[in-house]
Amino acid sequence: MDDVELWLVRHGPTEWSEAGRHTSVTDLPLLPSGEDRARALAGRLAPQRFDLVLSSPRRRARRTAELAGFAEAEVDPDLAEWSYGEYEGLTTAQIREQVPGWTIWTHPAPGGESDVEVAARLDRVVRRARGVRRTLVFAHGHSLRALAARWLGLPVGDGRLLRLDTATVSALGFERETAVVLRWNA
Repeated sequence: MDDVELWLVRHGPTEWSEAGRHTSVTDLPLLPSGEDRARALAGRLAPQRFDLVLSSPRRRARRTAELAGFAEAEVDPDLAEWSYGEYEGLTTAQIREQVPGWTIWTHPAPGGESDVEVAARLDRVVRRARGVRRTLVFAHGHSLRALAARWLGLPVGDGRLLRLDTATVSALGFERETAVVLRWNA
């Protein structure tokens, strides 16, 4: 098990990610700078061999995969961003005007997904990734943070402890049969 790894790539910047707007189902393109940053990932990822490459169905993730050299990434709906429901497109500050202290990690999103629903689909990704030596996934900030928490055997809400910037590479693995973070937000 010690040679099993799950590599995570957050998509490049979009207009809404730069503005801090919660983006799940809204299918935004990458900004030109986001495309440049996605291309820059290719040099870091090309030397690696991946047995499985997956992408969220959203075009910002698929385009990041393509520009990073993985146009053949298999689309996996389980990697979609956490559904924010009625909070789609709003910033945390806007939501907190109505719900003080709100975060996706600690409060519900009306009409969106619960942490239990998010955990169920990301647990399927963890099972797939643990069935091969090295997996690469392209997805989103909250879903990847939640995925890391599930890899580590933690509740989805513990993803709040893992900041994840756009166009970054992270890797999870094992040390002596214990799930660990190998690198984060690089």
